[in-house]
Amino acid sequence: MADVYDSEVYNFSPGPAAIPKAVLEKAQAELLDFRGMGISVMEISHRSPEYLEIANQATQDVRELLQVPDNYRILFGHGGASLQFSMVPLNLAGRTTNLAGRTTNLAGRSSNVDVRPEFDYANTGIWSKKAIEEAKRFGEVNVVADASVSQFTEIPASEQWQANPKAAYLHFTPNETIQGLEFHNLPVLSAYPEGTPLVADMSSTLFSRPIDVSQYGIIYAGAQKNIGPSGFSLMIVRDDLLDCALPETPKLLQYKTYADNDSMFNTPNTFAWYMAGLVFQWLKEQGGVAAMAQVNQRKANKLYAFIDGHDFYRNPVAKHCRSWMNIPFILSNEEKDADFLSESRQAGLLFLKGHRMVGGMRASLYNAVPEEAVDALIDFMSDFANRHG
Repeated sequence: MADVYDSEVYNFSPGPAAIPKAVLEKAQAELLDFRGMGISVMEISHRSPEYLEIANQATQDVRELLQVPDNYRILFGHGGASLQFSMVPLNLAGRTTNLAGRTTNLAGRSSNVDVRPEFDYANTGIWSKKAIEEAKRFGEVNVVADASVSQFTEIPASEQWQANPKAAYLHFTPNETIQGLEFHNLPVLSAYPEGTPLVADMSSTLFSRPIDVSQYGIIYAGAQKNIGPSGFSLMIVRDDLLDCALPETPKLLQYKTYADNDSMFNTPNTFAWYMAGLVFQWLKEQGGVAAMAQVNQRKANKLYAFIDGHDFYRNPVAKHCRSWMNIPFILSNEEKDADFLSESRQAGLLFLKGHRMVGGMRASLYNAVPEEAVDALIDFMSDFANRHG
């Protein structure tokens, strides 16, 4: 084996994940002296003209990259997707009931109506399950589709879904980073009244390909996959959904608060916002999300083709549900897992260990992971199998 990191190092981390090298170099160059100011961008007031230029440009770039319609607000917030697990039900609970004007007692029961809001969720993996558990704190959850029956290897066909027409919204996770299960078509909304919002946790797929934002009510994403550093989130919210929150919803958990204050009701994560802005500029330089989609699909296809063509490795996910971004794989001999992880790290291939809840291996191929990283991984996997198979 080669010495540790004697060549290029490639980061396959599921998150916090790889950030484009050009972005890191730009941030490094500006770290101590931002645009000739003699101070770091981390020291600039979020209300200064210099920082407002950063924030406004980032917002404009998101709208351009994703072709966000004018009737949607682009919001930047605290936390990641896990905070959105609470914000979504709190902000949409008043859509289909008279709960928006109610008051509640400490037990969470309505003081003037004996009703709880109803939400629809698709359960396709660990992250959607976490979202479901949090939503249950604020209403009644109907699981419209449950991939656990296939051990999270296949998404139930749309004709098998059990929709609740009274649900305030339908929530799904387009890509499950842990199991590597991905929707390649939108859920069908024909069973719902017109205008029922489709809510998507796009933490691991946003900016990896074009999407039609107009098909969604709310899109949210934790930043640490394809946007930038962790502890930061992006929300895209349709205008008519900004004022549907329960009255007891804390101000900092209301989408309307972010919209009314240009995401600066309080001090935001200024450095993460700045870094995200650099990533958006980098994406534009690469040709935008359509160009990224071509590269991302090519990367995934290469790795899946190698896994499928080799007896030493296996991917358990049904082919029509396989993720572009997160590719789990299993060795034919589990006793070789530790050797695989040790040797791959020595070869400069980092963070290939599968999630602790599912085991095995996992390669995360986000935007910042170059195609040559996949080539290097395939070369290593082939060599490893030849030596240990």
